[in-house]
Amino acid sequence: MLQPFRNLRLTLPARCASALSSIAANTTASSADASPAVNSGQIDKLYSKLEIELRGIDPAVLKSYTWFATTAAEHLGIELGKCWSPRKAHHERMTLLKSVHIYKKHRVQYEIRTHFRYMNFHKLTGSTLDTFLEYIERNLPEGVALQASKTELQQVPEHLQQPPEQV
Repeated sequence: MLQPFRNLRLTLPARCASALSSIAANTTASSADASPAVNSGQIDKLYSKLEIELRGIDPAVLKSYTWFATTAAEHLGIELGKCWSPRKAHHERMTLLKSVHIYKKHRVQYEIRTHFRYMNFHKLTGSTLDTFLEYIERNLPEGVALQASKTELQQVPEHLQQPPEQV
């Protein structure tokens, strides 16, 4: 069912594309004056991995949102890692008495099933990661929780770069 949507690309009419390009040109011209920190040569952080965990009660919604997030990552040029979900959901059961005081054999059981979905993305810059996370968090459906953990790349400290001196 998802096969026809994989080749779907967003296309804008010619007048919308020209309007967006003129807005982008005006924005870059005004932002060059407004933000000198961007032009001062600040180095962007690098991240080796972004791990996203999704939790929800409806597996179809999680699958659809995973497709949305991976499509957004493809458009931003982010390298997609492994996307997977466990076979079984986490079950939480509660047993309550129907009556307040007596009739212990009359009980009601409630069950909450939580489904999980995991996504990994590799080789991101700090600005791309912030943009991507903000975009997918803003479009998060109701009843879905998102937890993101990122792994930053850092340089080796100077005292560890040189080999140890012989004793």
